Amino acid sequence: VSFPWQKREISNFDYLMYLNTLAGRSYNDYMQYPVFPWVLADYHSETLNLTNPHTFRDLSKPMGAQTMERKHKFIQRYNEVEKYLSAQCHYCTHYSSAIIVASYLVRMEPFTQTFCSLQGGSFDVADRMFHSVKSTWESASRDNMSDVRELIPEFFYLPEFLTNANHFELGCMQDGTVLGDVQLPPWADGDPHKFILLHRQALESDYVSAHLHRWIDLIFGHKQHGSAAVEAVNTYHPYFYGDKMDFNNIKDPLIKSTILGFISNFGQIPKQV
Repeated sequence: VSFPWQKREISNFDYLMYLNTLAGRSYNDYMQYPVFPWVLADYHSETLNLTNPHTFRDLSKPMGAQTMERKHKFIQRYNEVEKYLSAQCHYCTHYSSAIIVASYLVRMEPFTQTFCSLQGGSFDVADRMFHSVKSTWESASRDNMSDVRELIPEFFYLPEFLTNANHFELGCMQDGTVLGDVQLPPWADGDPHKFILLHRQALESDYVSAHLHRWIDLIFGHKQHGSAAVEAVNTYHPYFYGDKMDFNNIKDPLIKSTILGFISNFGQIPKQV
């Protein structure tokens, strides 16, 4: 059987939205917000070459395994983690959570207020705020062992979230940079509309169309959990697998509320589709 997506009758964007909906994810729930992949790895070139495979992120690997060095560190953590935690996993943080969603959209209401309330009433330290697409990619793919975040749909259609049109005082970084609009890659020429246009073209490109099913396997499919997930360096703390938790067997209300709080703050694996 050939499906409409395989026949290129629907866009990659529409197919990802369809899968998110099937998996119970929705714009109405920051804790289970639609999750989209990083598709590019090139945030430094003056022009974007969508015919070069090196332009793209490796969609067969989760964000924690985008570099060999990082992948080996997470495998090492998996092998050692039982000594320190009650559960064996590669990642103790998640690729999608309420705070990740609100941090991406912090320059727009009502997300500004949501972000501040999640942060205890104020903006975060400026250096930790979402301020640059390139530095966020480098953090999530290479530099920060507690950052494995993916993207949200808005990165492919909504230029407004990249500008500080409301003139919020987001603070000043340690290097003196005052936070305002999100810093864009050189190939976007400082234009949020051009960034969205090229980013959407990247999502719909031949390369992504040929490899997107591998990312889908990691997030929505058979590499989500079990031995396939271990092999793919794609296991998360058990609390993230909300539908696998049997809350009826947890008698201690404190433990139950702790787990529910953990899920609401740190993210949830989508239902397998």
